[in-house]
Amino acid sequence: MKKELSDCLVIGCGMAGSVIARELAERAGKNVQILEMRNNIGGNMYDFKDEKGILIHRYGPHIFHTNSKRVFDYLSRFTSWLNYSHEVVGDIHGKLMPIPFNLNSLHSAYEPSKAARIEQKLITTYGINSKVPILELRQQLDPEIAEIAEFIYNNIFLYYTQKQWGLAPDEIDSFVTARVPVFISYDNRYFQDSYQGIPAESYTSLFEGMLKHPKIELTLNTDARKRLRLESGRVFFDDRPFNGTVIYTGPLDELFDCRYGRLPYRTLDFVFESHNTTWYQPKGTVNYPVDQDYTRITEFKHLTRQLLSGRTTIVKEYPRAYTGADDETPYYPIQNPENSALYECYRKLTDEFPNFRVLGRLAEYKYYNMDAIAEKALDLADTLIG
Repeated sequence: MKKELSDCLVIGCGMAGSVIARELAERAGKNVQILEMRNNIGGNMYDFKDEKGILIHRYGPHIFHTNSKRVFDYLSRFTSWLNYSHEVVGDIHGKLMPIPFNLNSLHSAYEPSKAARIEQKLITTYGINSKVPILELRQQLDPEIAEIAEFIYNNIFLYYTQKQWGLAPDEIDSFVTARVPVFISYDNRYFQDSYQGIPAESYTSLFEGMLKHPKIELTLNTDARKRLRLESGRVFFDDRPFNGTVIYTGPLDELFDCRYGRLPYRTLDFVFESHNTTWYQPKGTVNYPVDQDYTRITEFKHLTRQLLSGRTTIVKEYPRAYTGADDETPYYPIQNPENSALYECYRKLTDEFPNFRVLGRLAEYKYYNMDAIAEKALDLADTLIG
């Protein structure tokens, strides 16, 4: 006798899939089956202790931050928080200065009288605590503002952007370039959101708590594309018609076998290193915008507050183009008009399946932070539950 199908299928158990699965199970009483391709939960937020006993983030550093009280309160059901505010510095020709470039960076780059003069001009033009995209700053006609704009563009923005995206800054969607603005402030925090922190135990434990529900069934090491078939307006799961809700959080082009061509992404190669020293660098993340093939180095003990002496673990990040190989992960959608139009071709294919929803960075081909994905999942749950 065949097992009865679930009410809902969720493809992927990162933030998007886990939140929507919990909501549908808990609030709507649905039987939810999650299919996850990897051997771990939590998506790119998965963390674990390495052989040195250091809690590391397998897919790069993740720092939670949000202005949404709803998101913070929701995730706080499954974790307590370490009070951590992320600070990043950039290695600019051997000198470390805060990133994003701010007034402290300005005074580090120029002698006092000139820095004070430029600071006053920036405050007069934009206002204290304002955030200005570098491409906007470069349009200023004032010679000294233009000079600092060129310094920032050439020493902090240009090469880093080329490494990260494989494109010049003006070839990338303005939403992406605006993510690291010039900050007219003395605040060195990378984020200014109301709620910031790191799960006190681990991200993995947060997800374990979220997925612990009697109506959620989780299957790891499963490629949903081999079990899910979309055909003539109908969804089939394991070759049986499925009339329930499907939430898909993976790459949408790959679900449809890239029939219109592959959507471009950037992937990352992570190189982890263990060092016999208590601290490797002064901050959690040091960016390398003018040299090195890697974009940044993260030292996890700064994030997790682990009090371990004589040993530490770092990771270096090397961006490159995503090719679709089995050992690659698509991390960053390359958003521009051409790629957005290609994505829309794939999204339109889902229109004939009324119970099929796309959710998250990969499925929507947008550069979301984790809190934005959680909020979208909560909003979608509101819509589906009514």
